[in-house]
Amino acid sequence: MNTFTIQAPIDRSWTLFLDRDGVINVENVGSYITDWNEFEFCEGALEALKQLSEVFGHIVVVSNQRGVGRGIMSLDSLKEISANMVQAVEAAGGRIDKAYAATSVHEDDRNRKPNTGMALQAREDFPMIDFRKSVMVGNAMPDMEFGKRMAMHTVFITTKHEPVLLPHDLVDEQYPSLYAWATTLKAAEMVG
Repeated sequence: MNTFTIQAPIDRSWTLFLDRDGVINVENVGSYITDWNEFEFCEGALEALKQLSEVFGHIVVVSNQRGVGRGIMSLDSLKEISANMVQAVEAAGGRIDKAYAATSVHEDDRNRKPNTGMALQAREDFPMIDFRKSVMVGNAMPDMEFGKRMAMHTVFITTKHEPVLLPHDLVDEQYPSLYAWATTLKAAEMVG
């Protein structure tokens, strides 16, 4: 399923960028996760985040959350969901260093993926981030384009869309879930 693997070994100098809906939690297709009670981790996601926390120096979430801009949910609700998600990941032995969200309804907003504002915010908060030593994992093409605009390695999770034909300009690897990728990465680390 994957044709391009990362050449350099991943170590603590690497950063992992993760989309949220459909990667970490089950996506509410056609709607939004507006309350923590609606948030459900994808199968294996907590274990995946535990494994990935042992490999990557920084893990950040970059999520388009237009529901706030549309008035479907409040910014406070989004912050509560993010805080609870981070807490649940930590309780399971994993880590998310920071969660960023683009809440604007406008496509040209600098923070809305595929625009790169959230990546630049992350580097302001964590100056040691090197985008060439970063991986973007997402389940939509704007996630992949976001990653490629910043010279990241991209991993496409096929929870919402059919797998793409590889090789692909925007997609380096693809897997059915975050857990499947994390397990493959962990196995490669053990071999390497």
